[in-house]
Formats: sequence, structure tokens, C-alpha cells
Amino acid sequence: MDRPETVGELTEVLRGGGYLSDRGLSTSVFVALSLDRPLLLEGEVGVGKTEIAKVLAEVLGRRLIRLQCYEGIDTNQALYEWDYARQMLQIRALSERGLDDDQAVDRLYGPKFLLERPLLEAVRAGDRAVLLVDEVDRADDEFEAFLLELLSDFQITVPEIGTIAAERPPLVILTSNRTRELHDALKRRCLYHWVGYPSAERELEIVLVRAPGISATLARKVVAAVNRLRGMDLAKPPGVAETIDWVRTLDVLGESELTTGAVEDTIGAVVKERDDLDAVRDDLERVTFGA
Repeated sequence: MDRPETVGELTEVLRGGGYLSDRGLSTSVFVALSLDRPLLLEGEVGVGKTEIAKVLAEVLGRRLIRLQCYEGIDTNQALYEWDYARQMLQIRALSERGLDDDQAVDRLYGPKFLLERPLLEAVRAGDRAVLLVDEVDRADDEFEAFLLELLSDFQITVPEIGTIAAERPPLVILTSNRTRELHDALKRRCLYHWVGYPSAERELEIVLVRAPGISATLARKVVAAVNRLRGMDLAKPPGVAETIDWVRTLDVLGESELTTGAVEDTIGAVVKERDDLDAVRDDLERVTFGA
């Protein structure tokens, strides 16, 4: 589809794709689409930062291109690499045919030997793509500086081929779990939105949309229990993704009530740190209170 004309229309389009966005997040995405600005989403783990990029690509009819950041990622892994194995085969074939002129060598660095990585793919795709730069906080400072330069002009120079530029930039969604502070320069280049935990009512609505067929009564009890877990002193409080996993786990096991036994059997679906598990198992009555 074309770009939504209003924030309300975008919210409904996202809902149709199974993503329930609040007014603030929908507004940020709408402005990013309208102004061709990257959007930086920060927030807790499991609150839907990555998922919105996937849904946007689906509902807008665009290609999703994902760059997963990690410690030590470099520009070659993000931009492009040369297919050295194929080049060596070409060199062998040229040698057998006695071809060693400059043009033959130049062809070794032609487009058919170029392996596109996510950033070059996104520049070439332009506004036919959604570029997801996931967990940018895991990359190092040098990569962040390089990414800032790319986001400024959306063009890449391949020395052997030339400059490749996007006619219209892709929609860029960057996510961060705040494992470290991002530089102000990158933040200034982007629009910014903090994605927090939803209210209990909104989370229940999300669960029922993402897990259709689940008992609303069970879902309501699970959402309440997850909110109690977030109130405990846990190293990694559960996100919305864990709430959905927990409801689905209980449903698969045929559990219709959130009993102490059911919680103890399935708590690994929602709490995923050893010390957190011990803390929860020592206080199961608090988790199931009122269930």
C-alpha cells in the first residue's frame, strides 16, 4: 500500500498486521515515513521494537532488510564483500584460456562478483524496503560512526564500481536495549521514541490479538501475574513477548487456571535467568495472588 495519510490510518494498518501500536509510537513512525527520517526505538527487551519493523514491511508491501548488530561487526559484514571463491575460479578459467589483459582482470570486480550485505541491499532497494538495524547498542563506537555517515546521505562508494545512491531512502528502524549509551550524534540524526511496557489493559489486548483462540480469562490472569513479576527485583523482567509465550505454553498444556503448580511447571517460558527463577519459585504465592 502507499504511505498512510494520517496517524490514525497507520494505527489501523498496523492493527491489521497484528501489531497494536499506541498513539505515540504510531506518530513517530508516521513522521519517519513522511520526512524520510530514521527512527530510533529504545526500550526494554521484548516490548515490540523489532516486531514493528517486520509488520511495517508486511503492511506497506516493502522488503524487510535486517542488519543484526553484535560486538565486533565491521563495515564489510554490513556493506558488501567480494566473492573470492568465485573470483578464483574465474582467474583459473582465464588462465586456461590465456586471457590476462587488463579488461579481463577488471571484470573480476564486476557486479556479478559483489556479495551485497544488508546496508548495500537497503541503499539499492531505497523506499521499496524497510531497513531494520537491530540492537545497534551492541555494535562498537567505530561502527556507530560509520552508520551515522550512511544515514546522512544513503549512498555507498564501491571503489571498483563507483557510487551507489538511493533515489529515496528506505524506512530505517534502529532498535536499542540500552546495553550502552548511544552517541548524541546518532540520536540527533534520528527521530526517537521510548517503547515502555504497556498498561495491563493494552497488554491483554495484545495477547488476545497475537494468540487468537486463547481463553480471555486465562490471558487476563497471566497478564496480571506478569505485571507482578515486573514489580519484583528481577535482573531481567519479562517483556510482552514472554507474556505471549507463557499464555501459549499454558494453553498447549491444557491449563485453564494459573495455579501454583502450573506456574512452577511453566515459569521457564517467562523468566529466563537462574537467579530470577529461584526468586520467583520462592514467592509463588505472590505471583498467583488472586488468580
